[in-house]
Amino acid sequence: MRSDTKELVTTIAYMIGVRKNIIEQCFNEDCHDLILKLYSDKNATIIRYLCKLRTTLMQKFKKTDDEMRFNLKNINKLDYYDQDNIRQLEEWGISIIHPNYRSEKYMLDFNTHINENIDKCASLFPDWVNWEYIRDIFVIPYYKKSNVLIKEFDTYMSKIDYYPFQLYIHWIPEDCGNLLFNDGKFLNIIYKQHDDVFTDLSKYKDAHSETKNNIYNFIEKSYKVAIAVDCENSDVYKLYSVLKNLNQDELEKIEKIVLYDDYHTNCGWDWLGKFTHIPVEHVEVERVTDQKSLVDIKMTAGVCRDYFENNITSFIIVSSDSDYWGLISSLPKADFLVMYEYSKCGQAIKKALSDHDIYYCSIDDFCSGNIEELKKAVLFDTLEKYLPEILYLNGKDLVQHIYTETRITASEKEIENFYNRYVKTLRLKINADGNFSIEIQK
Repeated sequence: MRSDTKELVTTIAYMIGVRKNIIEQCFNEDCHDLILKLYSDKNATIIRYLCKLRTTLMQKFKKTDDEMRFNLKNINKLDYYDQDNIRQLEEWGISIIHPNYRSEKYMLDFNTHINENIDKCASLFPDWVNWEYIRDIFVIPYYKKSNVLIKEFDTYMSKIDYYPFQLYIHWIPEDCGNLLFNDGKFLNIIYKQHDDVFTDLSKYKDAHSETKNNIYNFIEKSYKVAIAVDCENSDVYKLYSVLKNLNQDELEKIEKIVLYDDYHTNCGWDWLGKFTHIPVEHVEVERVTDQKSLVDIKMTAGVCRDYFENNITSFIIVSSDSDYWGLISSLPKADFLVMYEYSKCGQAIKKALSDHDIYYCSIDDFCSGNIEELKKAVLFDTLEKYLPEILYLNGKDLVQHIYTETRITASEKEIENFYNRYVKTLRLKINADGNFSIEIQK
């Protein structure tokens, strides 16, 4: 069984103000690097501090108001507000403390600041997530209208145990356990609250720990190990999801990744080496005739050469082509592990591998939701090729063409998000010499 990721809920937990010790207790094992990134992200931290202030004010609304009315104290003199957060927000140019304020006015201010700053955090979330649903967790619609905030306050205080870690968010509170338990649960509930359904399980389902441990054990017991990839019969984005979701320390023993490529294949292969610490060799295989690819022959010869000349004893073969059984069976002293795709691999090769105790797994099982950096690099690179003639193209047709050219599988909503974020926002620039260029707002 595959396991759910926790990257989305880790980001949400940080931004709504969950205490750091709880974040590290709940999410550090799965998202250590992400947590460190969030700690240093100014925009996420601004929202975090503002959400903490808003939650504290909701919980201490009357007490705060009484202190202001009867004791002439402001929130920078009340110890239940995080004074370090207030000082930092002020240093960042967000005016928090005001004289002669009451709780109601502070509540309006906090919501205004959140509303003005939340869109700066959109880049923290992948394009395949509906940003409006995420934004709605932080922004109270029509909060300046009479009684809107009062109703939110009454709902929150009456059902505070339904809110994640009892911290305020804007949602329809329901008894669902921990909303931030994992990405799958979070997405299903948030989409349902907007009368929508999130259906792409590959975005938040990752390979089971047993699958990963079998890969780690294969690498650990090997003298030297290399990954050989048939680019014609593999998906670069799925392979990157494997590399992205495995422990990077465990992958350090891999000598290299060798990509056996044909000029007809995905342009994404040219980018893989920029997103992994494992050395990548890219073998471009020429064709003698246009009708016949020689990738399988070249890859077979390359693996044999690495075995006999470079003392590489173990190979991870990434391909769904049963023809590689000839290679595997011809090197009985070498160790092999095979990675395939469900839709391309037949039962015969799986049976042959099982009969010879060769472990195999599917690259489809690894989470594809956290590989946006590779996808965007390929998409931006392809988009930039069309910029000189962009005035003569239809933007929506262009985006559809780019996704087809890069062979990135995406929902219509994801493609629409790319169009809205990066094509509609293309900007004309002029340099010091007066020359025009078109810039992508990344």
